[in-house]
Amino acid sequence: MSGSLPTDADADADADGDRDRGVPPPAGVDGDRAQADRDTRADGGAQARGGAQARGGARHLSLILLLCCTAQFMVILDVSIVNIALPAIRADLGFSVTGLQWVVNAYAIVFAGFLLLGGRAADLIGQRTTFVAGMVLFALASLAGGLAPSRGLLIGARAVQGLGGAIIAPASLSIITTTFTEGAARNRAVGMWGAMGGAGGAAGSLLGGIITQGLTWRWVLLINLPIGIAAALAASVLVAEHRRPAGEGPRSFDFAGALTVTGGLSVLAYGVVGGDTHGWTSSTTLLTLALGLGLIALFFLIESRLASAPLVPMRIFASVRLRAANAVVLMLGASAFAMWYFVSLYLQEVLRLTPLGAGLAFLPMALTIVVCANLAGTLTGRFGPGPVLGCGMTLIAAGLLLYARIAVDGGYGSDVILPGLLVSSGIGFSFVPATIAAVTGVPSHEAGLASGLVNTSRQMGGALGLAILASLATAHTDQLVSSRSLPLPPIVALTDGFHRAFAVAAGFAMIGALVAFVFLPGLRSRRGLRTAQAAADVSPEPARAVE
Repeated sequence: MSGSLPTDADADADADGDRDRGVPPPAGVDGDRAQADRDTRADGGAQARGGAQARGGARHLSLILLLCCTAQFMVILDVSIVNIALPAIRADLGFSVTGLQWVVNAYAIVFAGFLLLGGRAADLIGQRTTFVAGMVLFALASLAGGLAPSRGLLIGARAVQGLGGAIIAPASLSIITTTFTEGAARNRAVGMWGAMGGAGGAAGSLLGGIITQGLTWRWVLLINLPIGIAAALAASVLVAEHRRPAGEGPRSFDFAGALTVTGGLSVLAYGVVGGDTHGWTSSTTLLTLALGLGLIALFFLIESRLASAPLVPMRIFASVRLRAANAVVLMLGASAFAMWYFVSLYLQEVLRLTPLGAGLAFLPMALTIVVCANLAGTLTGRFGPGPVLGCGMTLIAAGLLLYARIAVDGGYGSDVILPGLLVSSGIGFSFVPATIAAVTGVPSHEAGLASGLVNTSRQMGGALGLAILASLATAHTDQLVSSRSLPLPPIVALTDGFHRAFAVAAGFAMIGALVAFVFLPGLRSRRGLRTAQAAADVSPEPARAVE
């Protein structure tokens, strides 16, 4: 890796230096001296821009890439690593089944709500400053969560972790795009950064099992502290500060937009969870849901009428494909989160696997996602995003329907592995074509916004879907346990509650498949698809501020 980076970077820097200055080779000087003169001018220009290539060479570039990939790996890892620890967290802190989902949702909701704001902060404040601040915040929140003596403090720490992750993810990609010269070197670096998402998800379950069983669930969070502090210190030394020049692009952060969408999602999720406790027709539940919907409506008002530089300009939704792609990804998140959450509980609370055993049980699923995601780009180029995405969502629905038949006395081979592989294949085949469909036909300067919305929709769908499914499962379990005619044993009722959640999640996936088949393109417009695929490959995550 390191041997090929400086060649591309230096060559591009030379050419850029000559073009920017319009200086021809000096007359009467031999070729070697002219080349040396061009190199000197190019290096001086790169230093003036604060680029890392002019100061560091291959080793410096490799260290920056390693830093950014480690940061992305840690952020994505923390989404999945807690799933295996959920039963231990529940037993230690006394969570209910519905309350337990907030350990996942507190992170996911805040991460989704502030993701685009994090990208703008990197542009306006400076990518190094933003990255270091996000890392320190993430590390301290991990410390607070690992030491949390109560449910409320743990949930609060997870929310602050989500905010730190929303700052780190776009800042790390911004560092890559300004450090590596546009072209092959940058594409390779961004590709490696994007691959960390799959690697983090794949490693999360296994590491969660190893840490929870070998130490305690608290070390699932505490392990982030030394990594985060080390990364912050390394960034202070390695990364050059870079911020958007005055007069280029929006200068407003649009805090109001980020706060209203995050608050609206949180209140909606709380209202859904509270419906099981207070009753769906109670004034408390109805007022909570109305407040959540009101905050979401206020977000759209701010973005369309009030914000001078909105995070999400409403014009982007003029694209039917973008609207359809985000609708499908919303259903993808709502259905796919169910597998990791409920299967983890089933493996440990019903089948009585150890945390390490549960982590190993998820490993084939995680690897399947990585393999299928790599195949999805090729299939999308051949058949179009609609058919590939629709088939992926259909696979998810089929797997979840099989999960809706898991048995109390079942086993890993008979009840878990086949539906898990189907759902994992569907996840792998779904997200890449959804991103490609979202950026098809979108102006190039808004491709980052379009792909960023897809990532945000996935997290939001997952958070709301999990709140709905956890509430349905708990309500059904409680009803069966407290039945006056024929009360069921708790473990049987718990499994039946999982059946209800998986069946509804399959319905979410079927809706997504239908939208994909009807509203997204197939074989038509190959040139547009190839252009969109290239844009999706270069921007796998919402990294930059909205232009």
